[in-house]
Amino acid sequence: MDPRVRASREDAGQLLDPEFVEVGGSGRRWTCEEMLAELADHAGSSADGPRYEPSEISGVLLAPGLVHLTFETMLGERRTRHSSIWRKGDQAAGWRMYYHQATRVPPGVD
Repeated sequence: MDPRVRASREDAGQLLDPEFVEVGGSGRRWTCEEMLAELADHAGSSADGPRYEPSEISGVLLAPGLVHLTFETMLGERRTRHSSIWRKGDQAAGWRMYYHQATRVPPGVD
């Protein structure tokens, strides 16, 4: 969520699995290449703009080398719930996000 990482195709690429897929809060489906091509232009990717504020982070080990992570973020006034699956590659690759789903939370919803 660091704007410097989001703005860098190289840095973000080290965190996304080559088979990465996201279903964004808008409903759009993203591949790894699509996300890397456009991430620097998304909200939260500018050092002088709004920044993602994460909360309620929780992880569950699904299997060796596979973790399900859930969390919420605030970006300005927009609240979003996230679910992601991270898998561990070889030692050089480390942990990478394999799947991500984001759902916007309407005002007044707990």
